Amino acid sequence: MRRLRACLGAAAAVGLTAAGTTALITGQASGATSALDNRWYAAAPYLMPLDNDPPDAGAIMDATGLKAFQLAFILAPNGGGCSPTWGGTAPVSSDTAVQSVINTIRGKGGDVSVSIGGYGGTKLGQACSDAASTAAAYQQVITKYGLHAIDFDLEEPEYENTAAIKNEIGAAKILQQNNPGLYVSVTTAGTADGTGWFGKQMLLEAKSQGFTPNNFSIMPFDGGFNGAASQTSALTNFNSILQSTFGWDQATAYAHEGFSGMNGRSDTGEMFTQSDFQTVLDYATSHHMDRFTFWSLNRDRQCSPPDNGGRTSGTCSSVAQNSWDFAKYSVKFAGATPPETNPTPTPTPTPGECKTAWSSSAVYTAGDEVSYNKHNWKAKWWTQNEAPVASDWGVWQDEGAC
Repeated sequence: MRRLRACLGAAAAVGLTAAGTTALITGQASGATSALDNRWYAAAPYLMPLDNDPPDAGAIMDATGLKAFQLAFILAPNGGGCSPTWGGTAPVSSDTAVQSVINTIRGKGGDVSVSIGGYGGTKLGQACSDAASTAAAYQQVITKYGLHAIDFDLEEPEYENTAAIKNEIGAAKILQQNNPGLYVSVTTAGTADGTGWFGKQMLLEAKSQGFTPNNFSIMPFDGGFNGAASQTSALTNFNSILQSTFGWDQATAYAHEGFSGMNGRSDTGEMFTQSDFQTVLDYATSHHMDRFTFWSLNRDRQCSPPDNGGRTSGTCSSVAQNSWDFAKYSVKFAGATPPETNPTPTPTPTPGECKTAWSSSAVYTAGDEVSYNKHNWKAKWWTQNEAPVASDWGVWQDEGAC
């Protein structure tokens, strides 16, 4: 698909309006479904259809009532060029695998949005020569899959490249103009202040080009966040940034604001549980925000063991959960009621026999075991008069209840 319109020059871009619209109509005529209500695209969680042990989208729909999926990610080819690929390796022009996933979803009454960019790989805004050629590449994706929604995930390292962001924002504006009704979201990094310097520069670029998407969303994770309170604080601060950048009042800013979270354990070890998602969902709905999504459905299932040994995974959440627990918050944001499921009981471990009680006067070396406060503990190194307490960096390793 990308090769059809790859790297058009500025002169060719002038004719993109009619050509792009015609191409979209052709794409829709060749098998696209009718559009869902925009609230579903706003609620669509991210799904990698070719990587990270992709789950069965149809099974998720049956279990949760979810109707929309955010498929990730469209990138430039790893070998260079201005044509769209899935993950830098699978050309959109010859794709059948993702099309099969889309067909399954649409066959059950759902639909998809496609996300471009993300954290890794080379982005089309970096590889294409200008906004017009970048838009032409993305138009191939819209046309092939008959899309009604698209997401621009503009974050590190691309959003530190001024020329690339100019191309991406310019492309988003062209696509918005050429595909009437297209739902467009722009996702960027979140900080405690809302978003950082590069995120603010991206917003200023959008303002300078006169581009307003359906929403600007931030990702309040991997930045020193700790649960829902820190995330809602960041969303409040981001609302102020939107107001000051675009001259909007608070309500208008919230109507153009979105949240993109990470379920379970984040890359930096932050923890976001089901209760955190509920808190942020309540905030988003009460403030009439435009979008509530998360990364990712590939991770929306329990690891074995549930905490995954304190590690972050791309295929499970590292928190105790039933499969697709987090997807149900997206369903609620869309205004639907998820089917009820019986919670999976978490087995209670049988306490082992307590070791010799810890003594403040004793000297302990690596491997020595003691009991303290009805838990067994193992020393990691030499210690004396240091009471056992749970800590990643402390001398004592908690071996569980006794």
